[in-house]
Amino acid sequence: MRYHSTRDRSVSVSSAQAITQGISKEGGLFVPESIPPLTKEELAALVDQPYVQRAAAVLSKYLTDFTPQEVQECAALAYTKERFRSPEIAPLRSLEDGVEILELWHGPTCAFKDMALQILPHLMRVSAGKTAGGKTIIILVATSGDTGKAALEGFRDAPNTRILVFYPQDGVSPMQKLQMTTQEGENVAVCAIRGNFDDAQSGVKEIFTDPEVAARLEKNGMMFSSANSINWGRLVPQIVYYVSAYCDLLKKGSVTMGEPINVVVPTGNFGNILAAYYAREMGLPIAKLICASNENRVLTDFIETGVYDRNRAFHTTTSPSMDILISSNLERLLYALSGQDDEEIRRLMESLKTEGRYTVSDTMHEQIRRLFAAGSCDDRRTAQTIREVYEKFGYLLDTHTAVAAAVYKDYRRTTGDATPTVIVSTANPYKFSSAVLAAVSGPSDAGEFEKVDLLHQATGCEVPAPLADLRGKAPRFTQVCNRADMRQAVYDLLHINA
Repeated sequence: MRYHSTRDRSVSVSSAQAITQGISKEGGLFVPESIPPLTKEELAALVDQPYVQRAAAVLSKYLTDFTPQEVQECAALAYTKERFRSPEIAPLRSLEDGVEILELWHGPTCAFKDMALQILPHLMRVSAGKTAGGKTIIILVATSGDTGKAALEGFRDAPNTRILVFYPQDGVSPMQKLQMTTQEGENVAVCAIRGNFDDAQSGVKEIFTDPEVAARLEKNGMMFSSANSINWGRLVPQIVYYVSAYCDLLKKGSVTMGEPINVVVPTGNFGNILAAYYAREMGLPIAKLICASNENRVLTDFIETGVYDRNRAFHTTTSPSMDILISSNLERLLYALSGQDDEEIRRLMESLKTEGRYTVSDTMHEQIRRLFAAGSCDDRRTAQTIREVYEKFGYLLDTHTAVAAAVYKDYRRTTGDATPTVIVSTANPYKFSSAVLAAVSGPSDAGEFEKVDLLHQATGCEVPAPLADLRGKAPRFTQVCNRADMRQAVYDLLHINA
């Protein structure tokens, strides 16, 4: 299996090179040359297997320059009972007849990013051993909240690796900020920026593709890679949990082999739902991919109209991990639907950069509408959904999962589609205790951990230890910079000003 760049199809690298490098030199994203099939027989063989075996089976189809033993070892080291609080790793919870919640937040940072970022350091280690030539790998991350902590935890004290995380100063929840700024480890650094996630993400991409920065790192025996979902090594493990969810549906008798399901995904950067698209292309019987947006409904508008336009007001919402106007992973979908037309992708991405918008062809938009449905949900409706679901089912949603639940309710009402459905749950509700508490029992002026206590008293839902243990911890990292100063911040954090 070789990997091409979305902006230069002549680029051809191995999976280890794609993972180590993170992003192509001209700014394109690495994608597999083809999507490997997953047959019904292979799927059936995984039904009674644990998550580790399901992961190894899927990953081995994409990481063909890894030995089977290397893939197995990476999966076994990542998905352990010491790291994940659920033995199923990504369990399904029945909400109502025909609707299941896929809980992806039982890892060490209580968010779905752990599903990929617990295995990525092991994939990176193996990849670097094949391609990096002894260089220190510098993991550069932009985060809207969850990726940062999950990456910091995953790469903490990893050998021959350092990790730098940038987050929007006022664009994450108090719990997310505390998770990042108190991070332990000798090879970690965190910096806030004055701006939003798109500023952080654009700044990181520019640093990645800056020849001057690359030369300075080379001089100091270093090279960049990424833990954001622009890195294929971050995205490919996310395919696994969709395959695993279908196996669990089969095991429970909720569907029969080959019976289609719908998948509802709350997403801002498009990576989580793109992984479901890849699973579908492998042969997983997904009928409709339902894209759920918050008030920053740039993806919803794009799916409905074929026009991607970031020239709009930016909203800071109670679902901050989706407060994004530039969805990086959409580029991979466009490349696939264009027939791997790198010239067309360069045109679209240049239009986004210079004009802030692009329009896809009618043919491509028809394909998107066939595959995807979309909807959005504002903060008022998010709170209403949290309250209604808790009162009706006794199940507590976080703000992002509530967006997905609200969008699904609208979709089912307008279409009448009763296909068995999986709603992806991306975070533990205590990561957003202020908004969830306000939804369940009204707003409070209490401090962050007092709100955690109040939410626990109101619902009886268990407070996960990784969040409870943050109480009283003092921040290690307090640096703040402007977007224009991110490159210098990287030099300062790495101590390579020459």
